[in-house]
Parts: sequence; structure tokens; C-alpha cells
Amino acid sequence: MRITLIYPRFAEGYKSPARMEPLALGILAALTPKEHTLRVIDERVEPVPLDEPTDLIGISACTFSARRAYAIAAHYRARGVPVVLGGFHPTLQPGEAGAHADAVVVGDAEETWPHVLRDAVDRRLRPLYVSPSRPAAATTPDRSVFAGKGYLPVRLVQYGRGCPRSCDFCSIRAFYGGGVRHRPVGEVVEELRACRTRRVFFVDDNLMSSRHALRALLEAVAPLRLRWSSQMDISIADDADLLDLARRSGCQSLTIGIESLSACNLRQMGKSWNGASRLVERLARIRDAGIMVYGSFVFGYDDDDPSVFERTLAFALEQRLFIANFSPLQPLPGTPLYGRLRREGRLVYERWWMEPGYRWHEALLEPRGMSAQQLTDGCRVARNSFHSLAGIARRLPSRAHLAHPSNLALYLAANVVSRRDIRVKTWPRRVAS
Repeated sequence: MRITLIYPRFAEGYKSPARMEPLALGILAALTPKEHTLRVIDERVEPVPLDEPTDLIGISACTFSARRAYAIAAHYRARGVPVVLGGFHPTLQPGEAGAHADAVVVGDAEETWPHVLRDAVDRRLRPLYVSPSRPAAATTPDRSVFAGKGYLPVRLVQYGRGCPRSCDFCSIRAFYGGGVRHRPVGEVVEELRACRTRRVFFVDDNLMSSRHALRALLEAVAPLRLRWSSQMDISIADDADLLDLARRSGCQSLTIGIESLSACNLRQMGKSWNGASRLVERLARIRDAGIMVYGSFVFGYDDDDPSVFERTLAFALEQRLFIANFSPLQPLPGTPLYGRLRREGRLVYERWWMEPGYRWHEALLEPRGMSAQQLTDGCRVARNSFHSLAGIARRLPSRAHLAHPSNLALYLAANVVSRRDIRVKTWPRRVAS
């Protein structure tokens, strides 16, 4: 059987310079028996071969690519080729996805994809395949399918799935449920050795989900002399020994959801443990360890007014953050935030991911303390100011950025790429049909 796996683009003509390997397709490739002929297409870097022969289409869709995924599915189904949809969005909206596919996979693929393939061979695909809440094991991706596609020179590796936190706006809990599932450390180390590179990004939603598991991982990878980054909550700053171990194991940068400087907003989003009053001292500890911080901020909660953007921008510059995101709240389906805003009638579009004119940087809700347009404009100004040449120069003198030559190189390269990425994403273009 000829199988084509597709990772759809977000918008027509949009090609971000910050492209990384779509790990989900590598996992599906590893799960696909060798008797099948497999082709992997990442539409961010190459066109979808819409008219070439194939026997089965598998599409991995997130909410931002759902509309494009449905358009691709419609084309193949019109040709009589069966289409399977999976990923975050089909898992959170299986009924909607089912109207655009022959089969929908809900949850992780490890135990469902082999069943899908057997049923496809027998021409008896079921409309819905639901993964057990806790698959027996994770799969090491087949990276051979990424060769020659021009991704950034960093390997993506997964240690655990899920997050113990339950933030109001986050879809991770909705997808994975409670708890975190970790792979055996030895398996992760074996994969890292096979990657044959020192630059690694651990894609865990929260690498700090278990202090015990994190310590085991860092002790095991320390001899590999990696230069690694990941996503982690700010509580790493409260454990001096673990923070030092992260430094010694090669940690270069951490993406941390700072989210808001308002204690009221942090309470509303279920993130009081972030500790608004302790942000400065916690960030200083991470910076003093020689680890750069990629800070994420969201705007639109009830304590925000138009002055919040200037205050937050000043904070991000003063803290000399490595990179920062300044984003309007994005109500993802399946999250408490989406349900609440929908009930309150405060969504700009109910199914915003299906709106032809929607752009990723536009406000999707009506905030209480400002207009939706003020939310969009405030995020844009903060984002552009932070990543301006003056902003990059102002943030450069930091112990973290200068702790190692590779940190400085990464700082400069990442900020250049971010500037380009922002321009490309915000340039007026029509969303793909």
C-alpha cells in the first residue's frame, strides 16, 4: 500500500524560517510496517503532490492548520483516496474532523495506527479510532523521512507526554488527561546518541513535571555534552541543586510561561503558583546559572487594560529575556477558557480556525478591559519593539547570553530568525482555502 503522510501549512504562501521536524510524522513513519511504501510531506517546505498516485492519506492537524487539512482531505477524497485525520485538533474536535475524513484517530498513535493500516489494507476503515489514555510505550521516530527538507539544525526528542498542571488556556490536559508518562531514560539516551548531534530540544510540554524524572534524565545525559533547550515551568528556580544539574548537563535555554505580571490574571488562568511577586528573583536565579529564558506572555485576561503592553514590554527588556512571545489569548477548543468565553458570548468567531480571514496574531475574544482591536495592536507593538534591533542590543548584555560562546551564537541567530518570522506571519496574506 502506498501511504502519504502530510503536515499541512498554516496559511497560503507562509514559509516560516523557524522550521523544525514534525515529530508526529516521524513517529507514524516508525510505526508503519516496511512492506508499505511511505512518503512524508511537510507542506511548510514542499508542495503537497495532490495528483500523484497514493492509496492512503494520513494528515496530522493542529487547530491552526485544521482548515487547510480539511481542504487537502477534500481533494483526495474526491479522487477516491481514503483520508485519516489525527493530531491535536481532530482529538479535541472528532465530530467536526469526522465530517472531513474517512477515519479519525483520537489521542496518541502508538496503539491505533497499526490498526488503521490493517483496516485500510482490508478496505474496512472505521470512522473512529480511540487510543487508550495511556499507551504502553512511546516510539522513537524514524528521522530518515526528514532528510533533505531544510529543517533547523536541532533534533527534537521527547521524554514525557502530558503536564501535571491544569492551566485555563492550555489544551495539553484536554489531550492527554491528568498525569505524565515518561519513556525509560535509557531509551532516550540511546535515541540521543543515534541523533549524532549535540543540539537538542526536548519537546516535553513541561520537562519539570516530575523532579525525580528530570533529575534521572539530566544525570544520564550529562556525559553526552549536549547543548539542549526545553519547555519548563519556573519552579526550576526554587531547586538550586536541580538548576545546577541542568546547567552542568548542557542546558542553554528554557521556554517558560510567565504569562502575566498580574496576580489576579494568574489566579484566573489557574497559574497562581507562578508567583507574580517572585518573578524577578526566580528569573535572576536561572540567568545566574547561565541559562537563557524564552518568556511567554498572554494578554486578554480580565485584569488587563491597554497599559499592560507597555508594562510587560518594559519588564521583558529589563529582564533581558532571550526571546519573548507577546500573544493574545488563543481559546483552543477543549480548554476551560474556550468553554467559558463561548458561554459568555465573548468569542470573536466561535470556530475561528475555520474563518477564511483569520490571522494568527489577531484577537479572538472580546476582553473586559479593552477592545479586541486594542488587544491585537498592543501585542503587535510589544512584539515588534522587543525584537527590534534596539531591543536585541539592549537585551544582549546578560550573564546568561554571554555564559558560553554557543549561547551568544544562539541568542543572535534566534533573534534574527524571530524578527523574520514575525514579519512573515504578520504580512497581509489570505488564509489558505
